[in-house]
Amino acid sequence: MKIAVIGTGYVGLVTGVCLAELGHHVTCIDVDQEKVEKLNSGKSPIYEEGLEELLQKNLHNEQVEFTTEYQQGLKDKQLVYLAVGTPQGEDGSADLTYIEAASRDIAEHLENDTVIVTKSTVPVGTNEYIKEIIEANLVHEVHIKIASNPEFLRQGSAVYDTFHGDRIVIGSDDEEALELLEAVNAGFNLPIVKTDLRSAEMIKYASNAFLATKISFINEMANLSEKIGANIDHVARGMGMDKRIGESFLNAGIGFGGSCFPKDTRAIISIGKEIAYDMPILENVVDVNERQRSIIVDKLLKRVYDLKGKKVAVLGLSFKPNTDDMREAPSIAVTEKLLEEGATVVAYDPVAVANAKKVLPGQVNYAESAEEAVQGADVAIILTEWKQIKEFPLTGYKERMNKALLFDGRNCFNLDQVKDSGVEYHSIGRPVIYG
Repeated sequence: MKIAVIGTGYVGLVTGVCLAELGHHVTCIDVDQEKVEKLNSGKSPIYEEGLEELLQKNLHNEQVEFTTEYQQGLKDKQLVYLAVGTPQGEDGSADLTYIEAASRDIAEHLENDTVIVTKSTVPVGTNEYIKEIIEANLVHEVHIKIASNPEFLRQGSAVYDTFHGDRIVIGSDDEEALELLEAVNAGFNLPIVKTDLRSAEMIKYASNAFLATKISFINEMANLSEKIGANIDHVARGMGMDKRIGESFLNAGIGFGGSCFPKDTRAIISIGKEIAYDMPILENVVDVNERQRSIIVDKLLKRVYDLKGKKVAVLGLSFKPNTDDMREAPSIAVTEKLLEEGATVVAYDPVAVANAKKVLPGQVNYAESAEEAVQGADVAIILTEWKQIKEFPLTGYKERMNKALLFDGRNCFNLDQVKDSGVEYHSIGRPVIYG
């Protein structure tokens, strides 16, 4: 089929390239000329495993192209995917500015009947609003149908998830639109859940809010376990064997970040407030996550007391491994607090340094490897569980640091590994190992 995708961020770019891989002819539209030129040359502006290879393959096969021109991008398209950003507003609600602008651009340039498919995460009822905007501003006499196809991609494994996900959700109040979307997605060979329009919008928010709740819950249990002498590894394993609970997202740490969980959880709280419905569970999920980000520095200050003049190696900056995304990354709050306490911060991340420099304080220094970062350090802190960091040997801390004092915000090491390493090891929800 002939498909347009508006927006080439994480969601739009992965969606466009993967639909092209299925054999559809895809034109991706973005207002950023520099980004479009980069994409047409085969270079991905974001780090996502496997994405650049698929991009180059489908450019070569002429299955995907990129343009800034709406008229060119929308010409003869059977489906138009909306995948623009919906950033968080000051009150926690989703900012629909980009959605509104894209809807007006569609209305101005659309010349044939088509189905508008919202891929962006939007509040319940937004698809109906999109339809109203487009129909009110149409230049040509065309008919549109509206559908919702929310994404459930994990950054760092988005390409894999597209082809190996648990389900595809499509929602519309028009049966023909549902049938068309089902045909488009048939090549993924995944279970397809067909719903009404508003339920599809709600599924996305409810899913992310539940996963965020699970993370905050296990972090609360970790903090309690640490205070009463239990080991959260054992607790999580025992809990996860219960099929009603499951083991996924029971990894204690310093909280969630990124572009989805924080934003979507706050957005669904805001949706509730708009209709005078409070959601205290989710409000506490957000509060617990905010508190969890400071826990690693609190532990450090309790142990060291004074960081003035101390060199602290920060290992991992992106909000999770296998992505260069720094949005809501715990490293932001941690480095700011370390610098406030007078520490010298040397940071290492395999991929995210360029983006980190845009959001971290200017006083942060950067190393090219974990070895370089910990050399001569007084303290090391793990904030992202990159493979390169998990595989950095414990002996490396012992050999290179002034004192092998390691605070692990992601519980990367088994406690038995640490016991004979000579490293003093502080983690989340587990006993301290003294070197």
